Amino acid sequence: MILFFALCFVGIAIAGFCAFVIFWPLTLVHVRDRHDALSRQWGEGAFLKGQALGWLLSGRYRETADSSLTGLATPARISLLVIFFALAMAGLLWLWSVI
Repeated sequence: MILFFALCFVGIAIAGFCAFVIFWPLTLVHVRDRHDALSRQWGEGAFLKGQALGWLLSGRYRETADSSLTGLATPARISLLVIFFALAMAGLLWLWSVI
């Protein structure tokens, strides 16, 4: 039963990944088109750059007065947090099943 719940958390992580793959590129395109300073700071290929992901996870997108950016970045942040939480829970449940 414990491994079943661990597998359910893996499924939740996959769903979070799907949402992340949808919203994070949209956020990056919006930043590229409307926020040149951020775009130049991150450079090309910011999808998995630590600086860009740190900006997302810390919620610094709220510092800009752009509601469209907030509307795109918030679901990306939530989905990234869901991925981390679900994988952590799956790992803990797996460890519990081994012990």
